[in-house]
Amino acid sequence: MVTNTYQVQGMTCGHCVNSVSTEVGAIPGVSDVQVDLASGQVTVTSESQLDTDTVRAAVDEAGYDLVGA
Repeated sequence: MVTNTYQVQGMTCGHCVNSVSTEVGAIPGVSDVQVDLASGQVTVTSESQLDTDTVRAAVDEAGYDLVGA
């Protein structure tokens, strides 16, 4: 298992957390998604290393921006 933490910009509420969790959790191979609203961090556990562009696309689909990756 591989765990990576990403910084997401624009999340302000519980709905934001749910949206990001749902979209990132739908990436094939992802087994767990933890979103920390206060820090804006999303921690993703997956079977193998994820392509950053794949994570970025999922976060974009949720309506937010992946920062610095």
